[in-house]
Amino acid sequence: MGAIAAGLQACHTRIEAACRMAGRRPGEVGLLAVSKTFPAAAVREAWQAGQRAFGESYLQEAVAKLGELEGLPLDWHFIGPIQSNKTRPIAELFQWVHSIDRLKLAERLSAARPESLPSLNVLIQVNVGGEASKRGVAPDEALPLARAVMQLPRLRCRGFMTIPRPADDPMDERGQFAALRQIYEAARAAGLEVDTLSMGTSDDLEAAILEGATLVRIGTAIFGKRAPTEI
Repeated sequence: MGAIAAGLQACHTRIEAACRMAGRRPGEVGLLAVSKTFPAAAVREAWQAGQRAFGESYLQEAVAKLGELEGLPLDWHFIGPIQSNKTRPIAELFQWVHSIDRLKLAERLSAARPESLPSLNVLIQVNVGGEASKRGVAPDEALPLARAVMQLPRLRCRGFMTIPRPADDPMDERGQFAALRQIYEAARAAGLEVDTLSMGTSDDLEAAILEGATLVRIGTAIFGKRAPTEI
C-alpha cells in the first residue's frame, strides 16, 4: 500500500472512531481530500485508492490539474478565496464552492454557471472566530446571506463552512465548531434546505465531527506536508 492510500485509510479510521464517540453513523461524514499544491499524480493515486472528492484553492494550478485529469470521475471543490474576475472558470469547472462570503460573488457565479451543467453547490463561509485575517461573514450575517443565495438560479446553497481560529484549548476549538452548528440548525429550523457543514481538518477532525461536521477537509494527513507555495 502506498503512502497516500495509507493516509486515506488512516483518515477513514479516525472518522469512524470520531463518529462512534459522537453516536453518529460513519456514513454521515464525507472526506474531502485537499489536493492544493500537490501534483495531478498525487490526485490520481488517491483516486486509485477510492477517493473521489478533491479540494483546490488556487485557480491557475487547479485548471492545469483538472485538464491533466480530464476523464476521471472526480468531484472538484473550490475552497479558497475567490477574486471577482475568476468566477467564470470556477463556475464552469467546479461542482462545489465553499467560500461564498458576499452576495455579489454568488451572483457572479450564478450568472456564469452554464445551463448545461447541474446547479453549482455552494457553502456560506462563516468567520466564527472573528479574525480580521480570515474571510467569511459574521455569524449573524450567515443566515440572511444563505437566504439570498438560495434565490439565485444555477446555484444550490448546501450549508456552511468555517476555518476556526487556532486554539490551544480544545473546548475553545469545539465552541467555534458548535457556533457553526447552531447557525446550521437555525437555518434548518427556518425551513432552509441545507445539509452540509464543512469543518474540520487533519488536526481537528475529531472535534468537528463531535460538533456535527458532515464534511471534513483533509490534506496533510493524506498527502503529507506541503511545500511553501507562491501560487
